[in-house]
Amino acid sequence: MEAQSMTAGPAIATTFRWRRFLVVAGPGLVVMLADTDAGSIITAAQSGAQWGYRLLALQFLLVPILYIVQELTVRLGAATGKGHARLILEPLRTVLGLVFDRNADRLLRWRAAQRVLRHRRRRRADGRPAPVSLTLVVSVLLAIAFTRSYRSVERIALFVGAFELVFLLVAWLAHPSLSEIATGFVSIPLGDPKYLYLASANIGAVIMPWMVFFQQSSIVEKKLKAADIRAERIDTAIGAVVTQIIMAAVLIATAATLGKSGGGQALDTVQDISAAITPFLGSIGGNLLFGLGIAGAALVATIVVTLAAARTLGEVLGVNHSLDHEVSEAPWFYGAYAAALIGGALVVASGVNLVALSVGVQVMNALLLPIVLGFLYLLARGLPEPWRLQGWYAWFSGGLIAVTTVFGVYSGLAGLWG
Repeated sequence: MEAQSMTAGPAIATTFRWRRFLVVAGPGLVVMLADTDAGSIITAAQSGAQWGYRLLALQFLLVPILYIVQELTVRLGAATGKGHARLILEPLRTVLGLVFDRNADRLLRWRAAQRVLRHRRRRRADGRPAPVSLTLVVSVLLAIAFTRSYRSVERIALFVGAFELVFLLVAWLAHPSLSEIATGFVSIPLGDPKYLYLASANIGAVIMPWMVFFQQSSIVEKKLKAADIRAERIDTAIGAVVTQIIMAAVLIATAATLGKSGGGQALDTVQDISAAITPFLGSIGGNLLFGLGIAGAALVATIVVTLAAARTLGEVLGVNHSLDHEVSEAPWFYGAYAAALIGGALVVASGVNLVALSVGVQVMNALLLPIVLGFLYLLARGLPEPWRLQGWYAWFSGGLIAVTTVFGVYSGLAGLWG
């Protein structure tokens, strides 16, 4: 795909048009729904079960930093017409490591969600998931890619991701206490390493490296221009608020049930979460709704992360990497997409329990923030007028990025060594 010029093009639109917004919107909301994947859900659930509402305030504090990070990818993609990997020229192994390691993780969580929805069905004697369901999921996701239309993939991702909204109903059914929520907002045990470890995990669960790659490449593939930046910013802002409301809802549901009754329970799998809250919410609220939410989160995340991996490979190799191309025109792109899906399914079928590592993976994301956000900030500062990150917004963004990065790294290391 031809890159847009960095020195020419329309300025950012100053007037808002609903019709244009509906055309432009999508990448921001899709990547945010994928952000609330099953690993993030597990992290939020553990936070509520172990610390009640004491990590709830962090969910809302992360909204502005999440928006700023993804807004920078919007201006980079729209102004340059290039994906993030192409801009920073990272080594192939490093780039794909950030996104591919997450792909098998999401396929496993989709399998966990299926067990929640169908917890009584027969399992294989060796405890590994039956290959039929994995084959079905991989086949469906391959078929989605072969529609050869980014807009179709985007609509499908938005549809399945919408199931995550059931977590709001789950939180409502938990009947949280407003007075206990208020107390949790001001009772922050910053001296406790276990608290800091989960705080770092929550930061890593919200700000993930692959999100930067996916949204910027989606901006390019959707052929958005600099004039569309304002509309895409609104799309991104809506997504940032929605994803953190979902995270907060999961935390509230477990804090209102397990946080009060059990105190300090560790939830290592999606099944643990569902089974633990079912006695409080009933079979529909605790089982079916959680299963639907996890299924939606896992599927949209798998679509997003696998596309991010395939696009990144295409960018690094300098070959076609768009859904608009025929398979014969972009063999590396479609081959990488299929390989990521099949490889992840094979890892899942092997019986490796990646779900138990969810919180650790999120902490790893937090420890990577200096590299990921450092590159992002410097690239945005290097854009030409009028898209360059400058003035008070540059100082504010830089300060918020610095504070988040330092706190995320400090909390992660303190939790690991504490």
